[in-house]
Amino acid sequence: MNDLDAFINCPFDGEYKPMFQAIVFTIVRCGFRARCALEADNAADSRIEKICRIIAECRFGVHDISKTEASGDPPLPRFNMPLELGLFLGARRYGTGQQKKKSCIIFDRERYRYQRYISDISGQDIHAHGGDVTTLIVELAAWLRTQPQGSRIPGGQAIAADYVEFERLLPLICAARELQVDELLFGDFNAIATEYVAARAATR
Repeated sequence: MNDLDAFINCPFDGEYKPMFQAIVFTIVRCGFRARCALEADNAADSRIEKICRIIAECRFGVHDISKTEASGDPPLPRFNMPLELGLFLGARRYGTGQQKKKSCIIFDRERYRYQRYISDISGQDIHAHGGDVTTLIVELAAWLRTQPQGSRIPGGQAIAADYVEFERLLPLICAARELQVDELLFGDFNAIATEYVAARAATR
């Protein structure tokens, strides 16, 4: 298990993409490494096996369970995020050795909304982001700063300002790579964010 790896468990749809990218940037900006199920596309791997392997390799978890509302025809809830949260908590509870050191943050739109659909996690400290990117960044950065590896992490407002500047430059960075912003894969975005943060750190 890598002490800097953070597993991201969140929706991967277009509506949530700004939040997802903000999570990736914040993790990278805080000196950690972002991991998620989108990092590899191997048809020989079942999705659940890939998720379990990544969870086993990550000390930290960032879980957003805000998109559990019913949709479609017939309308059914989306349970992927609660399932992956359960796998992460189970790895910490029943795993051995390094797995016992796992730590996670759980987000929802409202702090107590989860009680209506996943009350078994009562007692967990649920963080509300209200669908706001800046709030998400500030809350996530504050949590990462409490971890043993987070003593030199700046405040969330400073990271949020960095992210605004990164977003402004992202189309130019993508153009230099002959990419469009809307076609960036997780691996593309993660690599660009990592290089951007390293380059900024070198000039400070």
